[in-house]
Amino acid sequence: MLLSCPQSGDGTASNSGATTITSSKEKSLRDFGLLPGPGVLTGSLSTRSATILRELVEHYLETGGPVGSRTLAHRLPVGLSPATIRNVMADLTEAGFLFSPHTSAGRLPTEKGLRLFVDGMLQFGSLTESERESIATSLEARGRSLEDTLAEASMMLSGLSQAASLVLAPKTEGTVKHIEFVALGGNRALVILVGSDGQVENRVIETPVGMPPSTLNEAANYLNARLTGRTLAELRTQVDQEMGADQTELDQLAAVVVASGLATWSDEGRSGTLIIRGQGHLLTDVTEIERLSTIQMLFERLEKHDAMLRLLELAEDSDGVRIFIGAESGLFGVSGMSMVVAPARNESNRIVGAIGVIGPTRINYGKIIPVIDYTARIIGQILG
Repeated sequence: MLLSCPQSGDGTASNSGATTITSSKEKSLRDFGLLPGPGVLTGSLSTRSATILRELVEHYLETGGPVGSRTLAHRLPVGLSPATIRNVMADLTEAGFLFSPHTSAGRLPTEKGLRLFVDGMLQFGSLTESERESIATSLEARGRSLEDTLAEASMMLSGLSQAASLVLAPKTEGTVKHIEFVALGGNRALVILVGSDGQVENRVIETPVGMPPSTLNEAANYLNARLTGRTLAELRTQVDQEMGADQTELDQLAAVVVASGLATWSDEGRSGTLIIRGQGHLLTDVTEIERLSTIQMLFERLEKHDAMLRLLELAEDSDGVRIFIGAESGLFGVSGMSMVVAPARNESNRIVGAIGVIGPTRINYGKIIPVIDYTARIIGQILG
């Protein structure tokens, strides 16, 4: 069960023994869809324990290193001695919220401790109007392809979070509006597919040697004459049937071009677009061979088709931003890593994609959550 130990409404710890969620904190959580069901955020820690845990985690997020009792004594606004703080830290360690690395007498939060912190203690930042305008402007889709727009979103998220970013756009089997072939030279041609929703996709194919330019026009005219009200899958089925019955009235070269053009959009190829940027951020300050191997396995996992399906499942299960610590997402079994993900919804509230970041557990949650939330809304408008 998720626990919560937030502050009281005036910014000071509650004196009731067990901490409760405040109206300001509740609003902050609800703004990003992070508030669990009733009763979930009822904590069992004392006010003192909650205050010390919150301060320790915040210091860890800033520095990444173990935190000692003397450091906390200087940071805390209340007068607690290092000895008192050590006793509380010992209790939190026994409860599974902290642990002591063998190289230091300080403490680090466990994944359980981090989960408690992000569920009820995390303070969120907010985007200024200029920041919102900057994000919206950078994702302006006019004049460029959908994939370029999604890549820009992924690069932006990676830069802001200093982590690896994920942008997922599942392919839809909407009807096709237009298909065109453009000669590129060197026995290559560009296949341009325009969907009825206005989305444009491009592929490069090999063309037969010695093919005259008119062949590309013949292939395009043949396909466009059969597009009315059909999805790409339906068009492919009809073309296969006509070719099998030798009813296309296409010459041999044009038939090859048609087959090659349709083959570039196989069922597997249209399962979705997952764009990952900023993988290098995960390698910063990583020296252990075991850690490098774990991150490499993470990259390989993300490249697989079922990773995209899992991301969509996680998005569908959420009304807003979700934070996964360690192996909680089921997407990868990596300790010391966190994933923050949000669904992108269109005007009908249907999920049309997902965005998020993957980074160390000490990523700046308070900063990146509002960025992901707002960016997901923009991406939802673009994809929708």
